[in-house]
Amino acid sequence: MTERYVLDLQEVDETQVAVVGGKGAHLGGLSRIEGIRVPAGFCVTTDAFRRIMAEAPSLDDRLDQLSRLNPDDREAIRTLSAQIRRTVEGIAIPGDLAAVITRALAQLGGQAACAVRSSATAEDLPTASFAGQQDTYLNVVGPTAILQHVSRCWASLFTERAVTYRQRNGIDHRTVHMAVVVQRMVFPHASGILFTADPVTGNRKVATVDAGFGLGEALVSGLVNPDVFKVRHGEVVAKAIAAKQRAVHALPTGGTQEVAIDSRRQEQPALTDAQVVRLVQLGRRIEAHFGRPQDIEWCLVDDDFQIVQSRPITTLFPIPETGDQEHHVYVSVGHGQMMTDPMKPLGLSMWQLTAMVPMHTAGGRLFVDVTRRLASPASRAGLLDVVGRGDPLIRDALETVLDRDDFVPSLPDAGPGGPPAGGASATIETDPAIVTELIERSQESIAALERDIRTKTGPALFDFLLEAFEEHKRVLSDPLSMQAIMAGMEATWWLNDTLQEWLGEKNAADTLTLSAPDNVTSEMGLALLDVADVIRPHSEAVAFLQGVEDEGFLDELAKLTGGAEARDAIEAYLDRYGMRCVGEIDITRPRWRERPTTLVPVILDNVRNFEPGAAERRFEQGRQKAQKKEQDVLSRLRALPDGDRKADEAKRMIDRVRTFIGYREYPKYGIVSRYFVYKQALLEEAERLVQANMLPEKEDIFYLTFQELHDVVRSNQLDGPLIQQRKDAFRSYHALTPPRVLTSDGEAVTGAYRRDDVPAGALIGLPVSAGTIEGRARVILDIAEADLEAGDILVTTFTDPSWSPLFVGIAGLVTEVGGLMTHGAVIAREYGLPAVVGVEQATRLIRDGQRIRVHGTDGYVEILP
Repeated sequence: MTERYVLDLQEVDETQVAVVGGKGAHLGGLSRIEGIRVPAGFCVTTDAFRRIMAEAPSLDDRLDQLSRLNPDDREAIRTLSAQIRRTVEGIAIPGDLAAVITRALAQLGGQAACAVRSSATAEDLPTASFAGQQDTYLNVVGPTAILQHVSRCWASLFTERAVTYRQRNGIDHRTVHMAVVVQRMVFPHASGILFTADPVTGNRKVATVDAGFGLGEALVSGLVNPDVFKVRHGEVVAKAIAAKQRAVHALPTGGTQEVAIDSRRQEQPALTDAQVVRLVQLGRRIEAHFGRPQDIEWCLVDDDFQIVQSRPITTLFPIPETGDQEHHVYVSVGHGQMMTDPMKPLGLSMWQLTAMVPMHTAGGRLFVDVTRRLASPASRAGLLDVVGRGDPLIRDALETVLDRDDFVPSLPDAGPGGPPAGGASATIETDPAIVTELIERSQESIAALERDIRTKTGPALFDFLLEAFEEHKRVLSDPLSMQAIMAGMEATWWLNDTLQEWLGEKNAADTLTLSAPDNVTSEMGLALLDVADVIRPHSEAVAFLQGVEDEGFLDELAKLTGGAEARDAIEAYLDRYGMRCVGEIDITRPRWRERPTTLVPVILDNVRNFEPGAAERRFEQGRQKAQKKEQDVLSRLRALPDGDRKADEAKRMIDRVRTFIGYREYPKYGIVSRYFVYKQALLEEAERLVQANMLPEKEDIFYLTFQELHDVVRSNQLDGPLIQQRKDAFRSYHALTPPRVLTSDGEAVTGAYRRDDVPAGALIGLPVSAGTIEGRARVILDIAEADLEAGDILVTTFTDPSWSPLFVGIAGLVTEVGGLMTHGAVIAREYGLPAVVGVEQATRLIRDGQRIRVHGTDGYVEILP
């Protein structure tokens, strides 16, 4: 077996990660690409590493201990990983293994200077880069020193950083092995990094080159700022030449040292433009070979580029697949639906099958292609108006793309741009009976679905569901429903725009919509206050709920004094709202009915923070405030020239808003209600697959699309590795930040607020609910971990309707995602909470517990000293 301990780089390729690790496999692959030069070398394989590990039986116990540690227990990880490294470095390399490595060295030239580089099997994967996790040693001279550094590379699998990274990414320490690459050292004039896609914007057409003098360590370690070149379509389109005061050079006796660069050379470019373009051409060849954008380390020796590393760029957001070469502009669905987390494949495909417009997937998120709408001037104006009212950052990003004359084609107005983005024109009477009728229609349709699905199983269930999706879309696109939604929204816009013009008052509609009737989402928050009223008098039940962990707690609760009433109150709440949950547009997310413990912390907060009867009082106070505001606005209007006409128009619009704005939340409630029915039927089908030993567990169906699941049920066959591949991909998507706007070049266009009316240092967002409030920021990313006190301001990434029960207990709201008409904004206005949404990176820039001031009328947040 000795020949497996060493393989020449020429003998390996990227299929052999298990044998030579990620770096070795990539270098082997690189050395096979025509025209790409890689310094000669060999790999000490993972077989050698396994043999070394077997020499010290005590390592087994220590690895067990390590895997049990909490990733946040840095002290314990530091101590234990240092012990493991010392043990590994102390193991003498067996004679036969040392002899094989020494023979391979002789082929490179016995006293030649070498680079000794770690190459772990979990390194440079498409989904996790592990860059810089393990060690590299440059300019190592002579067999004794090289063997010693091979041992150090093996030990570097257990640096504190590498151990923590694996634990955070759920990677078992025992499944990762270490190979070592030994290569002839190159002594470059210049070196650096080439990204074949712009690592900041994601644009796949723009390559970025970082360059400095001497060895690349100076750049990697941050010792100097590099020269930066950007190349597009074979020409340098931007460059910034840095003053490079230091470089790292190799010493003749081995090792490296920092040297000062002659002041006359400091401002010289490390590469000429022609060299940069030639380097990018090599990079494109490497990218084509590996099939994805690459992060490439290069050296320039005598005007000749040598490639010493290439790994995938793992931070780029993927591009929706279209199969054509046209330009496309995509808008994120998640930013409008208040759900920017990745969705599982079943969730993505179910939303696609029930949505009103075609949707594309990328990175576990959904996008709508708006290229045709942007191309035609008529539909463009409507689209920009609607998205601008919803999320100014999306509008700004689209305008940024439109400013590039060549990207979006121009179609004549008659082009198939689809209907204007505003949907149905609101020409209905202001009649509350319309809303009542729409809600009844929706309830009847859901009741029919629940009744008819009960008898369906197997392939017949899927045929039934495809018909149910058509009914789902029919209900959603009901012209009367669309008109009611638009009537409420347009009346809100009219009031805000017109009252600002007539009375100089911003966002007047925010107060006028307080406690609007028929809002199922705000009712849901108030209803949980009523649940708390039932539970509050029963101290035994309250104490029991404080320790609840098991989802079956309701049966136990019923056995306590007052517990039966408490259980019945929670059950009745779940009957009405149990289909809701965080991220509810993804059918695979656990619903409250499936995981009722989610609601317990919120119920306990309500028990602690409120007096009995709070729900009714809150609603009534809001209604009276709105009424008072209406009287105030109308009397001020009557005092103006032509005041009676203005007051009459405003009164008509106020009535219209109060009639229709609450209904805005109902269609989503209808969608989610239907989703829960679909989900329960599909999980019963999954249970049959588990019984037939085709699936290990029911939830595995979440990693199949609807069509794939249909095929499995029909054929009784499942592609074994597919589910594991999907799980790995889904895990990797969590690390990606979805862009508001994405182009087919891969560019993530973020958009900006073009405002100069805010104080320096303030965080800018979109004003969605008027008022100013100061308080303690509670940065909460998971509703189940909410621990709120009266006066707290909720800071989170996004809120969907499932967060509404928290809104009754807070004083203000700040989110990273959202628009004027998204759910968080609507409910904040209903409850009278000052709110600013669309605040980029709010959960990172605001620390939990800091005091902040939320300017809900002007759209910014101040962090207070």
